[in-house]
Amino acid sequence: MHSACGRYVLVFNGEIYNHQALRARLNPVPVFRGHSDTETLLACFADWGVEATLRAAVGMFAFALWDAHTQTLTLGRDRLGEKPLFYGWHGDAMLFASELKALAAWPGWSPQLDRDALTLFLRHGYVPAPYSIWAGIGKLPPGCYAVLDARARAAGEPPQVRAYWSLAEAMAQGRAQPLQVGDDEAVTLLERRLSDSIGAQMLADVPLGAFLSGGVDSSTVVALMQAQSAQPVRTFTIGFDQPGFNEAEHAKAVAAHLGTAHTELYVQGGDALALAPRLGHLYDEPFADSSQIPTLLVAQLARQSVTVALSGDGGDELFAGYSRYAHANALRERARQAPAWLGGAGRAAAAMLAPLAVHWPAASHWRDKLDKLPSVLGNDDLAFYQAQMSYCLHPERAVLAGHEPRYGLSDARAIPTDRPLAERMMAWDTLNYLPDDILVKVDRACMAVSLEGRIPLLDHRVVELAWQLPPQYKVRQGQGKWVLRQVLYRHVPPALIERPKKGFSVPVAAWLRGPLRDWAETLLDAQRLQEEAVLRPEWVRQLWRDFLSGRDALHYAVWTVLMFQAWQEGQRVTH
Repeated sequence: MHSACGRYVLVFNGEIYNHQALRARLNPVPVFRGHSDTETLLACFADWGVEATLRAAVGMFAFALWDAHTQTLTLGRDRLGEKPLFYGWHGDAMLFASELKALAAWPGWSPQLDRDALTLFLRHGYVPAPYSIWAGIGKLPPGCYAVLDARARAAGEPPQVRAYWSLAEAMAQGRAQPLQVGDDEAVTLLERRLSDSIGAQMLADVPLGAFLSGGVDSSTVVALMQAQSAQPVRTFTIGFDQPGFNEAEHAKAVAAHLGTAHTELYVQGGDALALAPRLGHLYDEPFADSSQIPTLLVAQLARQSVTVALSGDGGDELFAGYSRYAHANALRERARQAPAWLGGAGRAAAAMLAPLAVHWPAASHWRDKLDKLPSVLGNDDLAFYQAQMSYCLHPERAVLAGHEPRYGLSDARAIPTDRPLAERMMAWDTLNYLPDDILVKVDRACMAVSLEGRIPLLDHRVVELAWQLPPQYKVRQGQGKWVLRQVLYRHVPPALIERPKKGFSVPVAAWLRGPLRDWAETLLDAQRLQEEAVLRPEWVRQLWRDFLSGRDALHYAVWTVLMFQAWQEGQRVTH
């Protein structure tokens, strides 16, 4: 879209939820040609400049802005990273897109695999920003904009990245000025802030609904939606027939209590399994969070009735929902009390067991355990956290000519070290796991079926309030999300919610030994791996044998390898 003044051209992906309020702040108010938030952004950029506009805007977005007067390109991304933006030089052209596959439209596009980024993928199950799977193509970090001017273009230099919002700063400000309020007031403050965010995101000129799993986060979003809606909110749930993996009954009970127009679909194993070979293409770069399958299925279900769906993602990271937060400080303290020599002894023992692993599966099991000791027992809290989050502990052993960067976690060192480990883990998750795993999963699944997913818990004002709340409002008596639960319990009886937490997961281990085994064997064939010359065949085959011998915990690493292989196969088809 061209600006009215003719100076700017904007390419925009996303939604600005407060764009009507932004229009009202413009002085003088321009003559608008339409009602879109894209036109609002253009007018604000022209009047206020890029950074002031971004600080005022509330939304999820990625954009590219061309300034014809200064011959400057500006790329920008929303604060928490809901919308993706890839960019980089290819020859003498600066390419940018919301999807890596879009770059293939450029004449002469010939990407090279970034083997260092592949090691990061094998560790995390996703490629963390600012890396991408293609060498020379990066991801713009959340809360940032990048400027490419004439001098940088002439020199072939990357755009200069600048932050307009920082989680580390929000965390520091919240800790420096914590809210001094009682329990009821804290709950009311959060309910009001969430209601404002949800109300703004419910504005749509197309049919709207919500994902409902029956857990705390999605139930809170739906409850506050229904409180603001004169009509029953449309809610959607996927159920599985496998014991231990089905939460549809809980979601149904919550929906009945709130009076939503609820739709559920029980998925047979074959329906879900049919998606597996397509995942490498749908997710655009290797991605191995297996909850991608139910996320895609529920997005498909919702799209049959609505065009916009609200999601409850973000609650775990903001309000200490993951069990690892509750145990982190105690585990770390016990580890620090262990003798210093134990980590080195573990590393040496792991090295001794390595040659035995080929013929003795138990040796591989104990090698994995011992390999973690130096990270668990060392003084580096970030290394401790990374060891807990790793799918593959030493991914450089798997990738030919691959070298893992020291830390593939963006801005991890910016988090203050004077805070308890659990708080820093929440911040690291919000900086990395949330935008590069959770939000990628939701965005790609929704976009694949032309559904717009919105995430009201990630309104930056909710995030800032969450960091102003003292820790006792998040964890009490070993249970996380205390304050969020109290908001929910004003609308839903606790008995409908209180139960052990389950992830949005599928029985991957059983599938890989059963109906997915032939597909997996094809992708993990030793001759195929040898010809591809990317992953070490002996490492992959040993991993597969160890998994088949009964080590179910290895299904995370196996799925990660399979997702890379499926993605790589898709690239061969595409190119």
